[in-house]
Amino acid sequence: MTRAGTDWYRGLVNGRLGAPVSTQLGLPRPAQLRRYRPGQPLTDGPVFIGRTGEGALADHLHSLLGVDPSVEPSGKLGALVLDATAVTSVDDLGQVREFLGEGLPRLGRCARVLVLGRPADQADSVASAAARQALDGLIRSVGKELRDGATANLVLVADKAAPTDVDSTVRFLLSARSAFVDGQVVRVGAAGSAGGHNPDGPAHGGRVVVVTGAARGIGAGIAEVFARDGATVVCLDVPGQGEALADTANRIGGLALQLDITAPDAPDRLVHYLTERHGGLDTIVHNAGVTRDKLLVNMDAARWDAVLTVNLRAQLALNDALLGGGAAGLRTGGRIVSVSSTSGIAGNRGQTNYAASKAGIIGMVRALAPATAERGVTANAVAPGFIETEMTAAMPFGTREAGRRINSLHQGGLPVDVAETVAWLAEPGSGGVTGQVVRVCGQSMLGA
Repeated sequence: MTRAGTDWYRGLVNGRLGAPVSTQLGLPRPAQLRRYRPGQPLTDGPVFIGRTGEGALADHLHSLLGVDPSVEPSGKLGALVLDATAVTSVDDLGQVREFLGEGLPRLGRCARVLVLGRPADQADSVASAAARQALDGLIRSVGKELRDGATANLVLVADKAAPTDVDSTVRFLLSARSAFVDGQVVRVGAAGSAGGHNPDGPAHGGRVVVVTGAARGIGAGIAEVFARDGATVVCLDVPGQGEALADTANRIGGLALQLDITAPDAPDRLVHYLTERHGGLDTIVHNAGVTRDKLLVNMDAARWDAVLTVNLRAQLALNDALLGGGAAGLRTGGRIVSVSSTSGIAGNRGQTNYAASKAGIIGMVRALAPATAERGVTANAVAPGFIETEMTAAMPFGTREAGRRINSLHQGGLPVDVAETVAWLAEPGSGGVTGQVVRVCGQSMLGA
């Protein structure tokens, strides 16, 4: 697996000789991102919480994060959190500017900016909708202005959501687990039967998780994070990856299942396996995917079908089987998380088949979310941008460097960044987050 240490440019511009030169020339200086280690504090420094008007969540946030509202933190801040749920007019936005304008200069390295607002489509007036939507453009722009590995994100909290429904999302976006999640807007609704968790135990303790395409790369990283967080992980991949699959499963203490997900009987075989071994499933992570790149004018049916079958048809078939009911299917409160791509959002030259399949995944989770809500099942997607893997390491030098730099953090992400985001979406406490597509791209300059 390619590691961050292979980023020669970051090492150069942050080195003893390169740092002063890069500063003089105004070159971007990618920071060494703070990533999660068990036992570390939620943030690297104190959290400062503010509110606009009569914000409804600030008191809960103080309690959740253990912050004394009567004491203003000193020194470099680990995070700025603003409860902007009371924003209803253009004038209210001035309070947002004032809070962030005063707080941003105090941010430390790899700090977090988090604003909580209300969805524009739930506003009761045109002016309120306009003010709520303004937070979107504001926070995305703030993300592009931050330095030293800091990130900015927006959480839109539904009017009917309980304060506790935001807990897992707030913790994730403030923590080192969200190192490469930047400039994102996440909607949180009422969790209902989809919520509930034990904050004192492992995030996925006692849960059964299937990860497809788990032999190597991002899939192996996803399996590793779930195992770290207490899950029983079934690592699934094609028989041709049997040796690598076994290595992954053995390393994390999981189970290896060799299965071609495109086979007609694959859904039935998976359900049978789950019946015999586990009696059901809590989370399915659709990570398996292939590329067969060609310009569309040169794209034959075989290349087209191979990508659409692995990346999209197989997911649809597996979901149908797992949601069909019975003890072996996806249990009440289950989670479906699919790996899409920024190519499915912005497109990519020579990847019409791949981009179509990844855009199809987005449509799939958005349609599944309301259809499965009654059972407490959520469906979400992550859309990785440039992630340091064996595949990106093999790219031509110029293409690779461009891919690394065209985001607000000026570097590529790691497989663990995708894995941490998948694991957050699959947490029992993330029941209010469904039908979402979260980009793990360092706020790429491409796409929405």
